Amino acid sequence: MSRPDYADKIPNNVALAGDRRLQRALESWQPDFLSWWESMGPALPTREVYLRTAVNVGKEGWAHFGHVPMRDYRWGIFLAQADPDRRIAFGAHKGEPAWQQVPGEYRAELQRLIVIQGDTEPASVEQQRNLGATAPSLYDLRNLFQVNVEEGRHLWAMVYLLHAHFGRQGREEAGELLHRNSGSADAPRILGAFNEETPDWLSFFMFTYFTDRDGKYQLGTLKESAFDPLSRTCEFMLKEEAHHMFVGTTGVDRVVERTAQVMVENDTDDVAAYGAVPLPVIQKYLNFHYSVSLDLFGGETSANVANYYTAGLKGRWLEERRTDDHRLTDDSIRVDALVGGEIAVTEVPALTGLNTDLRREYTADCESGVKRWNRILSGANLPHRLALPHVAFNRKVGAFAGIEASPDGEKLDAARWQAGKGQWLPTDTDKTFVRSLMQPARERGKIAAWLAPPRNGINGRPFDYDYVHLA
Repeated sequence: MSRPDYADKIPNNVALAGDRRLQRALESWQPDFLSWWESMGPALPTREVYLRTAVNVGKEGWAHFGHVPMRDYRWGIFLAQADPDRRIAFGAHKGEPAWQQVPGEYRAELQRLIVIQGDTEPASVEQQRNLGATAPSLYDLRNLFQVNVEEGRHLWAMVYLLHAHFGRQGREEAGELLHRNSGSADAPRILGAFNEETPDWLSFFMFTYFTDRDGKYQLGTLKESAFDPLSRTCEFMLKEEAHHMFVGTTGVDRVVERTAQVMVENDTDDVAAYGAVPLPVIQKYLNFHYSVSLDLFGGETSANVANYYTAGLKGRWLEERRTDDHRLTDDSIRVDALVGGEIAVTEVPALTGLNTDLRREYTADCESGVKRWNRILSGANLPHRLALPHVAFNRKVGAFAGIEASPDGEKLDAARWQAGKGQWLPTDTDKTFVRSLMQPARERGKIAAWLAPPRNGINGRPFDYDYVHLA
């Protein structure tokens, strides 16, 4: 692996200077990216932001902190360190050397996987474009911008793969990644969750907890890929993805903490009058973002995913820690399904049930956050608890797309669903109330009243620090 080159127009550790044709192609894409960033990136004018920039992928450290103008952020191309002896860990090619070039027979499938992953990265930036105007503190504003610039770098990572390994079609797909826009009627983003609006900071925290966590698991399956450049790209992206989920986890922590404080101080569940978010509203937002994120895993069964696994394109989460034969041709799995019109489980071949396998890893991870939030409530001596809804609730993809179910997993007819959904999903009234709380706090050390301050600042800095220099 080459040492990082920061003198280049595009910082990289892939020896870009040695491939003039690829370098010119990426440098021709760069102005379009910057134009997209100016028109679809963060709308709040800033001079400098205290950002973490990737500077190395090795053990000696990979991040540098400092105040930089966002437009001058050093977006670059970084792959994790190569293992020259790496072998394919699963599927029909198990034990063979990992691929350094795209096999012709898998070209279309690999390109599609990279395009779908790449499409999610700019989409979330677009969804979060206007949040800066209502940031509850400079600390939170900085975290939003850190997420945004890293999603931009993740887009660069996928674009590099398309340009480097997929020829003219790859270059065309890289261009399309900037032409689709979140929520556009004419050219929407590929996956439904990335066309939903993110109009307030409670939505942002839920998005970074639930939807970015889906990203963690999708990147984890691609990290196992037999196509080594994709594997190494995703391994490095996972380092940055961890911060995005931290923002979501601790963000919801702080919302719940503040709500609990107000409940105890005023001996009431009705905290809206005191400028906090009621627990039932938090639960509704949780229900929505979790269920929408479940749809990102696709159907409970999938022949395509089975084929990806057998071909070596996508593995399972932590594939090499599994103790089976890593081929799964004779194994089975129980998956959620409609059986005789009722919510149940059924047994299917393990290969076709890989989406369910990944989704269950994700759900177990999501439960850890809910336990955190419930510990906050327990620590305040409150009896209330938050919970993940049933897997059949509010689904638009998969076995339960054609039915309605309560958060407890009871199948409902249309009338009961209409009567109950306002108790389970955010209503227009809920959304209006949450937006009414979104009053910005732009002075050092100040914070909006609807969430608690963080326990620690960024990179050893205090909460009372000039994280963002506004224009």
